[in-house]
Amino acid sequence: MKPASISACVNVSLTARAVPESRSVPLPVAVVTVYVSCAAVLSMSVVSSIAVVSTAEKAEVARAAGADEVIVLGDLDQEKNAFKDAVLALTDGKGADLVMDVVGGDLFMDSLRALAPQGRLLVVGFASGQGIPEVKVNRLLLNNVDVRGVGWGAYAMTRPGYMQEQWAELAPMMESGVIKPPVGKVYALEDFGQALTDMDERRTLGKGVVRLRE
Repeated sequence: MKPASISACVNVSLTARAVPESRSVPLPVAVVTVYVSCAAVLSMSVVSSIAVVSTAEKAEVARAAGADEVIVLGDLDQEKNAFKDAVLALTDGKGADLVMDVVGGDLFMDSLRALAPQGRLLVVGFASGQGIPEVKVNRLLLNNVDVRGVGWGAYAMTRPGYMQEQWAELAPMMESGVIKPPVGKVYALEDFGQALTDMDERRTLGKGVVRLRE
């Protein structure tokens, strides 16, 4: 595996591989993920994966990363239940058993509405920049769903040997190409500012990697 791919693998793979351990119920039938780089890892733990992206170009990246289905947000109507309806259409009307959300913002509530009964929404980050969402707990009660934080660092640091176990499982997958994160662009160190600009302006496809030395 190329150095850039290894760099792209680290945080994404470790976090995504920890997702199944965050559930206390059987593994899901379907999963909605808003992080296309996680698709290959998540596909080993679920029956069906759905990636959520903003453009058709990113949809192709998601499919290449292993997503079974893709929802392009830009193609949806602006109605309140458009995202929920799209998820239901892809899950035979059941909804998603698991949502891995690194975006937050408005998509958080959309994802909550799209959960199947006894489904779970995993909070991984707030990349949308729209602030930290809040949830009314009566929604959780009425639909028998729950929300759980997935902080890989806090989880791993309190379990001696856990990181070694993860790497022992992931390293062969990386070496064999089973896990192949989509690397959009590799930047030289002096172009670090451009990498941040591309990410801020949502031009990044897959993982952007900054090379510290040749």
